[in-house]
Amino acid sequence: MEREAYLNEWKKLSPIIITMTRKSGLCNHEPGETFVLKGPYAKPPKLCYAVWHVLSLYTWRVVLGFPSWEPDDETVYRLHCPCETGTVWEMRKAKAEEIASEGRVDAGAH
Repeated sequence: MEREAYLNEWKKLSPIIITMTRKSGLCNHEPGETFVLKGPYAKPPKLCYAVWHVLSLYTWRVVLGFPSWEPDDETVYRLHCPCETGTVWEMRKAKAEEIASEGRVDAGAH
């Protein structure tokens, strides 16, 4: 595959939305805080590295549409930060209207 074709395929990847849904204990993030990842390697600058360490293990599963283990919605991955009393985050493919409103979120770049 030539470079131009490769870059065109990369552009087809869906952005990812991550949202904190639960907080137990101390954390710099707050429930409802949301980020858009423009690519599977795109750590948002304001997201802590501990959370990113866990979420980054699942970005390709989300982008490629692999079903999660969640019985109520297989399109959502719910993941806990590594802190014992940390946070829970939901991760899923972004919808078009969420991408259009990037002014309310931090967006990472490839």
